[in-house]
Amino acid sequence: MSRLRIVPPADDAALRDWRHVHNTVIPTHALSLDDARERAARHRLEVAHLDGALVGCSTVRPPVDGTATVIARVLAPYRGRGHGTELYARGLERARQLGAETVETVVLASNEDGLRFALRNGFVETERYLLPGDTIPWIDLRLA
Repeated sequence: MSRLRIVPPADDAALRDWRHVHNTVIPTHALSLDDARERAARHRLEVAHLDGALVGCSTVRPPVDGTATVIARVLAPYRGRGHGTELYARGLERARQLGAETVETVVLASNEDGLRFALRNGFVETERYLLPGDTIPWIDLRLA
């Protein structure tokens, strides 16, 4: 049985993989490689591969005032196989290790799979909003 290999991006090639998943799942907020490098300096990023194929990525924003943000992204062909659950569990564990008392996530409203995943995993919607220039709302959710 194949196992998901999840590691922090250690170089630009791995950051490109993280960025590819991010930009595919969140096409309205495409990031450059420099953006990904900046995020890697502030957040805990991971990239997931299965038998050499890029599957997904995650972001853990360290706690601010006790609240961390955990985001798991999985490319559409790999959804429904437990990869998001594994990425999310690792992110949740990391957030708690960093001292999070509360965990939030954010989902682009057009990502129906991601929203269903968050709701199934105990998150409740707290806010919907548009960023300047966006046409698709973002949804903030908090782990109940």
